Amino acid sequence: MNQSISNSLATTTDKCRITSQSSLPSTLTDIYRDDVNLAVWQHSLTNNINRCIEKLIIQKPKFRTVMTLTPSNAYEHIANCLDDIEESHEFCQHITLLVDMFCTLFELEFAGLRLKLLDRPMCPRFHVDKVPCRLVTTLHGPATQWLPHDAVNRNKLGAGSNGLSDDCSGLINQGGNIEQISNGDVALLKGEHWHNNELAGLVHRSPITRENEHRLLLTLDFMS
Repeated sequence: MNQSISNSLATTTDKCRITSQSSLPSTLTDIYRDDVNLAVWQHSLTNNINRCIEKLIIQKPKFRTVMTLTPSNAYEHIANCLDDIEESHEFCQHITLLVDMFCTLFELEFAGLRLKLLDRPMCPRFHVDKVPCRLVTTLHGPATQWLPHDAVNRNKLGAGSNGLSDDCSGLINQGGNIEQISNGDVALLKGEHWHNNELAGLVHRSPITRENEHRLLLTLDFMS
């Protein structure tokens, strides 16, 4: 397992956070570690799934769906959204697997799914999520960017930026680097509402996209 360890501390918290990344799906369980705020299953999509997504972009360029799913009904509901897309079976299976993994890991009956084709950044500024934890996977196009815990001056998040861009506000500490999740990877992003994770949620943003470049983004959230 490859882990990036934070050696210095952000300016607004004494908490230390690391990332856990592996080609094994079991690495997602590391999100339960107090010192982990990003767990990534390094995963590549199959050719069949990529072909299905390419057809989706051509046939449904404005595609987006938001629904509440259980592991037992996920396949049916996703398949209904893609009923006119050929060879969607493996794609639906993959999403069903993610719903099942997410619900099993967090002992949830339901998961809130968003699946959207985007042609512009949805959240272009670095931010933290006010949720316990969110599953994020980019199925097509450039994936989510994030900052290591010790690279962030949290005083500069949101209004603290004084209207300046992320690059000019002082948000990124000197020597800090912007990291990026890979296409197909399945990531769990720990938010500010996870127990004892205040001021330590993963800082991330949508990537900049080129003109006419599409992203297919899937997220799963807790449902109250």
